[in-house]
Amino acid sequence: MRLTVRRLVILKIEGYDSIGIVSFATYLPKDRMTGKEIADLAKLPEDVVEKKLGIIEKTIPGEEDHTVEMGVRAATKALKNASISSEEIDLIIYIGEEHKEYPLWTASIYIQKRLRAKNAWAFDISLRCSTTVMAMKVAKALMQTNENIQTVLLAGGYRNGDFIDYTNERTRFMYNLAAGGGAIILKKSYGVNELLETEIITDGSFSEDVYVPVGGTIEPLTKSLLESKKYNLDVIDPEGMKSRLEEKSLRNFLTVIRGSLKNSGYSEDELDYLAILHMKRSAHDYVINELNLSELQTSYLDHIGHVGQFDQLISLEKAVNSGNVQDGSVVCMVSAGIGYAWAANTIRWGRST
Repeated sequence: MRLTVRRLVILKIEGYDSIGIVSFATYLPKDRMTGKEIADLAKLPEDVVEKKLGIIEKTIPGEEDHTVEMGVRAATKALKNASISSEEIDLIIYIGEEHKEYPLWTASIYIQKRLRAKNAWAFDISLRCSTTVMAMKVAKALMQTNENIQTVLLAGGYRNGDFIDYTNERTRFMYNLAAGGGAIILKKSYGVNELLETEIITDGSFSEDVYVPVGGTIEPLTKSLLESKKYNLDVIDPEGMKSRLEEKSLRNFLTVIRGSLKNSGYSEDELDYLAILHMKRSAHDYVINELNLSELQTSYLDHIGHVGQFDQLISLEKAVNSGNVQDGSVVCMVSAGIGYAWAANTIRWGRST
């Protein structure tokens, strides 16, 4: 166990309550879309999709794989893995996407119903693909400031791939959007898998670059708009966004990772595993190389795709199952979401001593 002087000071702060991960789980649909199928639809060389975009195959939803339902399935697994009753949950936070079974619907309360978590209250939260990391910070703060919140469930699903038109080259960087769900159970004064500090950056200059242009109050959805494929994700200023992202994005990834580690009492040299979202291969390799990490210290999700805010859980699950994350490992979860938001947290895996 590696505890720096700074970390020891943090632990001694009066009133400090550690928050640990009791359990987590993911749900992935059985159906897959191959890189070749994407290439055929987008009229791209197969090598470009598989090697540059990093998509060998990706998960796609089956007939029953609805957004919140996938979160319920993951939550059910997480509860089983933790051997705890849903009645022990004090708070449920929905961390899935707004594209779900019904519009204007509070998904967390539905999850409460499905799990029969009668002692919990619930709310939804969102920061696009940075939602999970951000929500863990929010849950931790609520637990540390409210004695009645001891156990929190975060759960949700993702299938924004429904909004991708593969003939629209402006959205090429989103061809990896996949489907799945995830769940985490956090507990106060739980001396295992401790959630440490989180670093978040948002940049409003990107706030109107990527969205579905119709279906809101500015331009309500009509039959003609639906038939003309306007009800899909689009990039309004592709060249401008590309130049601004190239200047800031990778730098911000490293900034939030290093900030989270530093505020948690660790240096980047002490990082054992990076649970990073799926993105194009060159960007992934850049971040990993800048942090001097090996291939065993991360996972590239080229057989799964980008399951939004659940990539980090999928990556962590793979690492724990393979033994690449063990007791004492310093783990960082990092994400980026359109808007744009970059977020990272640090977890000291295993039991505290």
